[in-house]
Parts: sequence; C-alpha cells; structure tokens
Amino acid sequence: MPARKLYFESIRVGDELPALAKAPVDRVQLSRYAGASGDYNPVHVDELYAKSVGMPSVYAPGMLVMGMLGQLISDWARGGQLRRYNVRFIKMVWPGDTVVCKGRVSDRHGSGGRYFVEIDLWAENQKGELVMKGGSQIQLFYSLEDENRQRSGQSPIVVEVPRESLVVPAPATPEAATSAPAPAAPERDRDEDDDEETDEPRNGASSKKTAPREKPAAKTASLPAAKKAKK
Repeated sequence: MPARKLYFESIRVGDELPALAKAPVDRVQLSRYAGASGDYNPVHVDELYAKSVGMPSVYAPGMLVMGMLGQLISDWARGGQLRRYNVRFIKMVWPGDTVVCKGRVSDRHGSGGRYFVEIDLWAENQKGELVMKGGSQIQLFYSLEDENRQRSGQSPIVVEVPRESLVVPAPATPEAATSAPAPAAPERDRDEDDDEETDEPRNGASSKKTAPREKPAAKTASLPAAKKAKK
C-alpha cells in the first residue's frame, strides 16, 4: 500500500494533527537514548547522582521529547519538506510520565508555485500539563497533479493563496488603539492642569509641596543671569 501523501489543497487552517501518545518513559529508554545520542549526562541515567544534585530522580533529556514532537510532524506531513522546526522546553519529564504530542495548522499561504503551512506543536504529560511547545513550517505540493508535473520536469502549478492564519490581529489593534490613548490622555491633561493650578494661589499642603520645588529652579535660572548683568 503506497504511503499517504499530504497536499496543500486539502489542508485548512485549524486542522488538528492526530495526537501521538508515547509509552510511559522508563529508565531503560533513557539509557538507550543516551547511547544513541551520545548524551551521557548522569542526571539522565544515574539515579544516585541525580539525587545528589537535588533532583528527585533521573529525568528525560529535553531532546528526547523534541524527538517525539518531531515524529508527530514527520508522520503527518508525508511527502512534505520540513523547512523549520523549533521548540521551547516548559516542564521536565520524569520516568513514568506519558507524553502526548499534539499539533494544529495555524497558517497557510502560497505564492509563485511554492506552498507552505505553519504548524503549532505542543506536548503534554498524563496530567495535561504542558511540557514542550514549538512550531514548524512544511512545504508541500499543491496537489497530486502539481507533484507529477514537477517530478517530470515541468513547471509547478501556480495558485496565489493569500495568507490565512488563526492569529487575527485586526480586531485587537483597534481596541488597543482606542483604549491605550484613552488612559494616557487624561494623565497628561491632569499633569498639565496640576502644573497650571499650582501657579495659582492654593491653600493647604499642595502649595507647600510646589514651593520648595520652584525655589531651586528659580535660583539656578536667575543667578547666572544676574551675574552676567553685573559684569
């Protein structure tokens, strides 16, 4: 049975990738990963050493979880080319934890015969806690016909696809534009009004506070002028 191929025309923003649930992490897997990756950090394989540095036990290397997320995107994007893959480590994964990898299409666009989709990726443990977050960009053929054309040396199918994204900044910017200046303007008006009002005669503590501030300014501004006038 031929491998399933994924084409750009069948993908929509908001599509979710099939979740990938991995077997619970155990110490044998950590030892095997250390041997395969060459990462022999004792905090991942030596229980006594891990406890001596304050850890409750050994824990999984972050790159192991990154590989699990990488498996999710590679299994889903059959026939696609991985253009970018990045992650951010959020929480440690301990022996006995079950990692569930998830993803969602967050953006799609195409121009000049090249078509891309952006994927939001994240991994959770058995408690639903976020342990890793990341994203990737996949380049795909537009359709089966497009793939056949390019593999036979012909030009690609060109369809201009405007960017579609889950992130919609348009509704947020008007609110920010209307709300941000609103509090700023009254604060400036109040400051200006306060300065103007302090020049007028006032009774109470406010006049006492403004008087000491004005005296040094008056001295520094008037004394040099008076000296120059005498000279």
